[in-house]
Amino acid sequence: MRKVLWALVALIGAFAGGGIALQRGETINAMWIVVAAVCVYALGYRFYGAWVAARVLTVDSTRVTPAIRLNNGRDFVPTHKWIVFGHHFAAIAGPGPLIGPTLAAQFGYLPGTLWILVGAVLGGCVQDMTILFLSTRRNGRSLGQMAKEELGPIGGYAAMIGTLVIMIILIAVLGLVVVNAMRHSPWATSTVFATIPIAILIGLYLKNIRPGRVLEASIIGVALLLLAVGGGGWVDSHPAVRTMFDWDGPALAWFVIGYGFIAAVLPVWLLLAPRDYLSTFLKLGTVLLLAVAVVVMSPELKMPAVTQFVDGTGPIFGGKLFPFVFITIACGAISGFHALVSSGTTPKLISNESDVRLIGYGSMMLESGVAIMAMIAATLLDPGVFFAINSAPGVVGATAEAAVETISSWGFPVTVEQMNSLAAAMGESTLFARTGGAPSLAVGMASIFSSLFGQSMLALWYHFAIMFEAVFILTTLDAGTRVGRFMLQDFLGHAWKPMGETSWYPSVLISSALVVAGWGYFLYIGVVDPNGGINILWPLFGISNQLLAGIALCVATGILVKQGKLRFAWVTGAPLAWLAIVTTTATWEKVVSPDVRVGFLAAADQLAQKLADGALPAAQVAVAPQLIFNQRLDAVLAIILTVILWIVILDTARVCWRVVKGLPVPPTSEAPATLVTETR
Repeated sequence: MRKVLWALVALIGAFAGGGIALQRGETINAMWIVVAAVCVYALGYRFYGAWVAARVLTVDSTRVTPAIRLNNGRDFVPTHKWIVFGHHFAAIAGPGPLIGPTLAAQFGYLPGTLWILVGAVLGGCVQDMTILFLSTRRNGRSLGQMAKEELGPIGGYAAMIGTLVIMIILIAVLGLVVVNAMRHSPWATSTVFATIPIAILIGLYLKNIRPGRVLEASIIGVALLLLAVGGGGWVDSHPAVRTMFDWDGPALAWFVIGYGFIAAVLPVWLLLAPRDYLSTFLKLGTVLLLAVAVVVMSPELKMPAVTQFVDGTGPIFGGKLFPFVFITIACGAISGFHALVSSGTTPKLISNESDVRLIGYGSMMLESGVAIMAMIAATLLDPGVFFAINSAPGVVGATAEAAVETISSWGFPVTVEQMNSLAAAMGESTLFARTGGAPSLAVGMASIFSSLFGQSMLALWYHFAIMFEAVFILTTLDAGTRVGRFMLQDFLGHAWKPMGETSWYPSVLISSALVVAGWGYFLYIGVVDPNGGINILWPLFGISNQLLAGIALCVATGILVKQGKLRFAWVTGAPLAWLAIVTTTATWEKVVSPDVRVGFLAAADQLAQKLADGALPAAQVAVAPQLIFNQRLDAVLAIILTVILWIVILDTARVCWRVVKGLPVPPTSEAPATLVTETR
C-alpha cells in the first residue's frame, strides 16, 4: 500500500512539474508550483534524504552525541528535536530565500523554480545534513576547524580566510536590502526601529523582571511587534512625526552600521537572543500563513515562464541565465552560510544522531519552500509593475514617465497612474525604483494576504511584510557580525594572544569595529550607487555564498573518502563540481565581460572615462571615485575568493588521492564512539 501511495505522489509531482514546464499561456495557477514542490520535497526527504543518512553517513541512534556526553548546561545541552529544528531554521532562514527568487524572477518563473526544487533536494539539503552530522561526530567543531584538521593546514587556513571575507560581503548585502526597503518610507522605518527596543524589553523581562516566563514574554513580544506595524501607520499619517522617520539611504546605512556594532558588543541575552526568539515566531507564523493563503486563494502567476532577459539584458542585474540564475537564487537552493550554522550551535544541541535528517535536511527543505513562496509572491504581480519597482533610475530613466515608457517598450505595459494608485494603496509615496527585491516581495505578499483577509488592510499587510523581511535580515546581520567577530578574534589571537580571548572587552570592541567597518564600507558604497547597488552587490553575494557552499562540500567529500566511502563521494562531489563550474564561470564573467552591466572592470572603466570627460551629473561626481574603486575591489575579491575555493578543491583532491594510494593523511578528528548503554 505504501508503494502505491508513493508512486501516486511521484505521478502527481511529475504531472504538476510537467504542467509548469510546458505551460506557455499568459498565466498559470500557483497551485501547479505548490503541488510540484510538495511532491518533490516529500519524495526527496523520504527516499534520498533517508538513503544518504542511512547508507552514506551511517547515522547511529545508539551513539551518544556531544550534547549528552559534554553536557555543561551552557553550550552543550541535549534538546528536543523539534526545538532544535525551530532554532536551526530560525538561524539559517535569512533574507536569501526571499530576495534571491524575487530578483531571479526577471528571467521568468520557470528557471528559478526548477533550480530551487532540484538544487535543494540534491544539493542544499544534503550539504546541511552532512555538515551537521560531521560536526556532531567531531564535538561540534566549526567548518574552519574541520577543514584544518581533516584536510591539513593549506586547505584549512584557506577555508578560514575565505569564510571570513565571505561573511563580510554577505552582511553588507543584507544591510543594503533592508536600507532599500526603508528608504523614504516613514511607516517602514518607524516599524523597524521599534523592533529594537521591543527586543531589549523582552530580554530584560526574561532576565530580570520575570525570569523563565517564556510564554508571557512571547505574548508580549508578538503583541508589541503587531502594535509597531499599526503604529507605523499612525506615524505616516501625521506630517510632524512623519518627517522624523523619512530618512534617505546614507542616513539609514549609518543606522544599520551603528546597530550592527552595538548588537555585536552587547550581551547576547539583551538584544541578540530575544530578537532571534521573536523572529522565530514571526518567521514560522508568516511562512505558514503565506502558504495557507496561497493554497486557499490559488493566485495566477502573471510573469511569463521565461522572459527575453535570459539573454543577459535584464534591468535588475546584468548577466545571462547561466550562470546568474544559480548565484542569484543562492540560499533558496543551496547556501554556504548554512554550513556555518550546521557546524556552530546546532550540533551541540542534538540529543540523538537520528535527528540530523529532520534538522539538517528538513530545515533546508522548509527554507526552499520559503523560496518557492517568494517566487510565487513576486511573479503574481503584473510584470510591468514588478520591473517598475525593481529597476534603478539609471537603467529605465530618472522620471516616472521615462520609466514606464522604457518598461512598456519591453512588452510589459505599465502606467504612471497604475503605479501611483498601487503606492497609495500600500501607504507609500512611490514604488518606483525601490530596488533590492524586498519592496516588490512585500507588495506580492500584501496582495496575497489582502485577497484572503480583505483589501482594506492592504497598506497594513505591506508594512507587516516589510517588518517580516527586516526582522529576517537584522537577525542574520547581528548574528553574522558576532560570528565574524569570533572568527577575527581567532585570527588576531595568533598575533597577540589577548586578542584571541573572546570575553576580553578590548578585543570585543576592536574586532567588532573591524568587522563592522568591513561590511559597512561595502554597504555605504552600495547605497550611494546611482544604479541601486543591488545589481553590483547581489551577484557578488551569490558568488560568495556559493563559494562557501563549495568549501563545505570539499570538507564533506574529503572526510567521506577518508572514511573509506569513495563509492559515495559523488553524493557531495557532484554538487561540489556543479558549484565550482557555476561560481568560476560567474567570476570570469563578472571580471572580464566587456558588458558594463556585467563586468566589474568594464563598469569601472566606463565610469572613469565619463568622470574624465566631465559627462557625469554633479550629484555623481563626488561619489564616482569611490564607485570606481569599489568596482575594481569587487573584481579582486571575486578572483581571490574563487582562487581560495580552488585551493581547497585541489587540497581535497590531494587528500583523496593519498587515501586511494594508501599514503598517510591527517588523522580523523572524529570523537571516539560511545554507545548509549556505556553511559548508563
